[in-house]
Amino acid sequence: MNLSIVIPLLNEEESLKELHGWIADVMQSNHFIYEIIFIDDGSTDGSWKVIEQLTQKDANVKGIRFHKNFGKSQALNAGFKVAQGNVVITMDADLQDNPEEIPELYNLITQNGYDLVSGWKKKRYDSLITKNIPSKLFNWAARVTSNVKLHDFNCGLKAFRIDVIKNIEVSGEMHRYIPVLAKNAGYTQIGEKVVKHQARKYGKTKFGAERFINGLLDLITIWFVSKFGKRPMHLFGALGVLMFIIGFGFALYLGIDKLFINPFGRLLSERPQFYVSLTAMIIGTQFFLAGFLGEIVVRSRTNVIRYTISEEINLSMP
Repeated sequence: MNLSIVIPLLNEEESLKELHGWIADVMQSNHFIYEIIFIDDGSTDGSWKVIEQLTQKDANVKGIRFHKNFGKSQALNAGFKVAQGNVVITMDADLQDNPEEIPELYNLITQNGYDLVSGWKKKRYDSLITKNIPSKLFNWAARVTSNVKLHDFNCGLKAFRIDVIKNIEVSGEMHRYIPVLAKNAGYTQIGEKVVKHQARKYGKTKFGAERFINGLLDLITIWFVSKFGKRPMHLFGALGVLMFIIGFGFALYLGIDKLFINPFGRLLSERPQFYVSLTAMIIGTQFFLAGFLGEIVVRSRTNVIRYTISEEINLSMP
């Protein structure tokens, strides 16, 4: 199979038949062997009925249904698990992504050696205030933090080699950062292609302003995991030592002052420096312990992985 086209959706009843016809025309004109996987993420309209009709009409169409809304990341992850094509294309169901971009995306993966190619909606037809400007700020922050040089992390139109999507786990709100997850998994050949963006034809967007807050928090999570996930002691240990040194410095100052400079002055418990010292040393100790426990967890997990790999190698030997 050449292509698996994974399409998560929520309440897109009006656009599904048109989208399916458009994709089918492009696939047939390019003689692709393909499958279209619709993932209904808890729609409350007639989207699932339309998907059932399409599966009966076209053997290339498959459907997955969630009985409640779990989010785009979980929908994509479900589609990735069943995808069989050598190249996997993701796109949105609202007709804002153009299926005619698919052949070139496919060629970039199969002929140019990319692991992943992300679409770039250079010219957008979204609201300037609620989408365009926040999106530019969001993409800038993602580029700086992840060091993945893409202009549009949140573009739904992307192409992947099959082994890329089989080796990453997309959860939470991490669908925006699939290129970063792929890079962290060792897939560094990441490209970008300018794609056509179209105004929404039916319905309204399912994403509000909160997606940028969630996206920022997820970005911080990915940054932390990618930078310190394998060496938590480097962060927590350093912070712990720093805080403990600050606390110990205050304690040393108070001790010298009380013993040699002003022995008949205020009690130590009446001086604010005492509480700064005590708090800093306690926090420093907690940071250090957090890093130590994190190292134990990471090393234990690494040992389990090594043991599993050694077992697989032994089983494959004659």
